[in-house]
Amino acid sequence: MNQLSFPVYRKYKNHQNFFKIISNDAFEEISFIGKKVIVTNHLAKILPDRNLIADLLHDNNFAEPSSQEEYESFLNKSNE
Repeated sequence: MNQLSFPVYRKYKNHQNFFKIISNDAFEEISFIGKKVIVTNHLAKILPDRNLIADLLHDNNFAEPSSQEEYESFLNKSNE
């Protein structure tokens, strides 16, 4: 199996949520509500959270790759 190197960056195909996957058990999410940018840190303690991380990492129909630059550009907007 191919070993992933963290962090891994993903985004929903509608570009409304961006993810920085830190490990198999933790991720940071940027979401948009109107013009507001919200950053949330998640620690996967329950199976649905772990399944979300697995889907983000391995299901190409669920999300698409992003980059550190793209992620940080939205992260910077949350600090404005």
